[in-house]
Amino acid sequence: MRSSAPTIVSRARILSAVFICVAALLLLRLYFVQIVHGEEHRRSAQGQYVAAASDSEDRGDIFFSKKGGELVAAAVMQSGWRLAIAPSEMRDPEAVLEKLRSFVPVDRERFLASAGKAADPYEEVAFRLGDEAALRIRKEKIPGVILVPDRWRVYPGGALAAHAIGFVGYKGDRKVGVYGLEARYQDTLAKASGLYVNPFAEIFTNLGEALSPEPEGSRGSIVTSIEPQVEARLEETLEKVMKSYAPKAAGAIVMDPRTGEIVGMAARPGFDPNTFSTANDPSVFANMLVENVYEMGSIMKPLTVAAGIDAGVVTPKTTYRDTGCIEKSGKRICNYDGKARGVVSMQEVLNQSLNTGASFIADRMGQNVFGGYLHALGFGEKTGIDLPNEARGIIGAIDRGYDVDYASASFGQGIAMTAVEMIRGLGALANGGILPSPRLVKGIRLESGIARGLPPPQGPRVFEPETVQTVSDMLVRVFDTALLGGILKQEHYSIAAKTGTAQIARSGGGGYYPDRYLHSFFGYFPAHDPRFIVFLIAVEPHGAEFASATLARPFLDIAKFLINYYDIPPDR
Repeated sequence: MRSSAPTIVSRARILSAVFICVAALLLLRLYFVQIVHGEEHRRSAQGQYVAAASDSEDRGDIFFSKKGGELVAAAVMQSGWRLAIAPSEMRDPEAVLEKLRSFVPVDRERFLASAGKAADPYEEVAFRLGDEAALRIRKEKIPGVILVPDRWRVYPGGALAAHAIGFVGYKGDRKVGVYGLEARYQDTLAKASGLYVNPFAEIFTNLGEALSPEPEGSRGSIVTSIEPQVEARLEETLEKVMKSYAPKAAGAIVMDPRTGEIVGMAARPGFDPNTFSTANDPSVFANMLVENVYEMGSIMKPLTVAAGIDAGVVTPKTTYRDTGCIEKSGKRICNYDGKARGVVSMQEVLNQSLNTGASFIADRMGQNVFGGYLHALGFGEKTGIDLPNEARGIIGAIDRGYDVDYASASFGQGIAMTAVEMIRGLGALANGGILPSPRLVKGIRLESGIARGLPPPQGPRVFEPETVQTVSDMLVRVFDTALLGGILKQEHYSIAAKTGTAQIARSGGGGYYPDRYLHSFFGYFPAHDPRFIVFLIAVEPHGAEFASATLARPFLDIAKFLINYYDIPPDR
């Protein structure tokens, strides 16, 4: 009998320890419920007397990043009220309508139709009411009038970066991100409304999540690399292009080639995500820079030259005899003007944008080597950019083995890729030969308050550093001397750049339109320690045949802005 006392004491201690642990877990969970998620539960409590509205669910924010690191709201949730009525409780709908319309705009036809549903206990008649209007209505104590707490998505910048940010819309009876980052990061941004959730029951729900680190993909807000001032300047420049040359569409990207962070991405025509439902053509919501593929033309030539130099088959001083036109696989390939230049160097191939010269380099490399470089540059593959609906480039022609296809590919025809695919490939020239990984989101701010950065992935090396140093020198000469006769040369800054003018393939196949072109332009600066690479594109512009006329000056406007805004020191 004496041995039972220690046993009872031991059991009591164990039970006490268990109770203490459970109490600690309860307190910890209550901290998360009341402090971390307290605001959500308070909002939920306010709406317990009405049915939960699926489109009033909470949602994480999206932020732009200013150059100094400050965050600027790109997409936020706004709190307010929606106005509903109980038709069965209303004696004089006309009088109620007139009284309500003295406080807020209410659609007469919708209100009276709703009021006529006598058997329906709940009909919504107005949305997005502010606190002041709701308070005035509440003071009137109108029978049959109901005010419901509401939250909705707001884009403070309006149309700014709309194609990158996207917007929230209906999918079935729920509101979800349907374009842009809103769609790509739906799982991160989405937050349950929490209506009808018992906090005490929640204590025992997902207890492990409260005690363990937030897993990848946890809910919260996202921080983009888009700089709002850069984005505004980019869009302003595109608007000028649209007014001057009336292209079907135009787009631009500004990227840090070292990190792949995109600081500006714009497309025209644009839209305002706050009023997206008013758009006449839903195709305006698609991001042409990510979802559409194009034959890019002569901006491919610097990559062909780089491949030839890297493979050791040419140097800038290597010459060939330009006859103006050549024949490949029974088909005729010519320079843009069909003229012969005689004996010219590889530098002149870039200066004068000679198709025959690019084909000469591809011939020197051979199909396997040249095709290997195109694949290494990521053409024909998605970049993995964090935006939905990314298209894959079309480069099947170079795998068919026909000489004409390799010749065409060497100067950017016969193969197609997205704009983001193209800037990634060109980014290797500005990144010491390493392929960057384009991205827009650089961090996630979790609901718990923890901020997590997303380090840029390291891309593969495509060219040796000496190769890109040489090609950059060549492209600086193009900008300083050949482009528009050298009038854009900057005294204190070296800029590596090249234009592209591509024929547009007939939609039904069978060659190219004789009078439709795609204009493109890229450049990076300072040339040998680039801070930014800029890419511009215009689809079927009017009034100018070549990209040097439509996009060279817009590029320089953007370059000068970036140099001044970021206080980039001169390099010469």
